[in-house]
Amino acid sequence: MGVAGDLSDAEWARLESLLPSMAPQRGGRWRDHRQVIDGILWRVENGAKWHQIPDRYGPWKTCYYRFSRWDADGTWARVEKQLRADAEARGDLDWRAQVDSTVARAHQHAAGARKGG
Repeated sequence: MGVAGDLSDAEWARLESLLPSMAPQRGGRWRDHRQVIDGILWRVENGAKWHQIPDRYGPWKTCYYRFSRWDADGTWARVEKQLRADAEARGDLDWRAQVDSTVARAHQHAAGARKGG
């Protein structure tokens, strides 16, 4: 069992098959995917910088490079797509939600303030 906030065994079981193989490749073995994902999630949950990831998740550069690599090769998109499909099949998603993020920016002088004074 890991630290509070790390992936549970059930969550890991859902993710593991969606990730690239851990089979040794050119350049050696990869650090454990679960440990690295826990480090990435820690960073996201805490709003921290990459170099602030605790040592228990391995080198911060490993977390950063794995995150970047999986973003570039579409791994994160595939994981999100599958997890969304699973949640929708269970009826866990509510598509009726709405978000309005309208922003109207105006120049500082647009409000009619006098210049120079």
